[in-house]
Amino acid sequence: MSAPSLVVAKVGSSTLVDAEGAVDGAFIEALCDQVARLVRGGTRVILVSSGAAAAGREVLGLTERPRDIATLQACAAAGQARLTQAYADVLRDHGIVCGQVLLTRRDVVDRDGYLNARRTLGRLLDLGVVPVVNENDTVSVAEFAFGDNDMLGAIVAALVGADLYVICSDVEGLYTANPQDDPSARLVRLVREVDASVSAMAGGAGSSYGTGGMASKLRAARAMLAAGIPTVICQGRRPDVLLEVASGAEVGTRFEPASGAGHEGGRKLWIGLAEVPRGTLVLDEGAALAVTERGASILPVGVQGVEGSFSAGDVVTVTGPAHDVIGRGVVRYSSEDMARVRGLKLDVIARFLGEEAAQPAVHRDDLLVL
Repeated sequence: MSAPSLVVAKVGSSTLVDAEGAVDGAFIEALCDQVARLVRGGTRVILVSSGAAAAGREVLGLTERPRDIATLQACAAAGQARLTQAYADVLRDHGIVCGQVLLTRRDVVDRDGYLNARRTLGRLLDLGVVPVVNENDTVSVAEFAFGDNDMLGAIVAALVGADLYVICSDVEGLYTANPQDDPSARLVRLVREVDASVSAMAGGAGSSYGTGGMASKLRAARAMLAAGIPTVICQGRRPDVLLEVASGAEVGTRFEPASGAGHEGGRKLWIGLAEVPRGTLVLDEGAALAVTERGASILPVGVQGVEGSFSAGDVVTVTGPAHDVIGRGVVRYSSEDMARVRGLKLDVIARFLGEEAAQPAVHRDDLLVL
């Protein structure tokens, strides 16, 4: 297996902090040593790092995670400086420059912002810089928050066209059941499709220092499968784990896109990963199968439910009849119009509302199927 040209590695808060809740300097040194060895071997690396809020709690002397937004954002502000400096100091010892990149979803939902972020990251990489990316928690609000850095890492990996996305976690990978509760639980080594049976293996939220759990990692991995980018969930504190994963060693759980399968382009990935969904279209079973198995557009006749308030041109989540997520796409009707035409064939819509009104609810070109 040839070495990947570009690796995006996401490191969670629960991996970065020690048992006392302080940022673990020894771990950062070990991580940056691996990054430096990859860079010297010709692999470009982007770090997507959590931990700012945890570092801020240490800086500000807070013993518990704050509950109010203002204090959380103050922790992020104080901690981001500490965290970036820690990376910069160690990477400098290896002769590598560290560049801080803070993003909110607002920065990438706009197409121009998405392209600007891609150009900036690309130029940093061209200059030999290791970008350290984090969510800009000091200004994020609920609507524009990524929710967890697993998906932020996925968006960055898709944005730069990474060869590999590595999620460094506090667990070894995806298990068939919670190994803390079920001694018969087995580590799943390879996943080619995140279906209902795989999703059922995911547990709950992460530690008191993190916001994500296995479910968020599976959502990110499923997005990467659509993008054609292999993803590995692994134990971040395992010695030389990044080097092992990059070399193709059997470590953690690997999500491998099907060989020869078509992969979605940048625009669809932007729609599905970066944009904020404004509502939901619930499809009947026939429409769901047509979309997932035959690559069809979503026609109004196959829509059995409309949730939320949205305008034509907004991004909506698409689910099957059991509310299992199929994908996301740009809807061509407002929620009010969609509620009126759902279940109707196009010729019926044309007869009563005019030819211009008779169109797919979501065209296949505007739909990312997960």
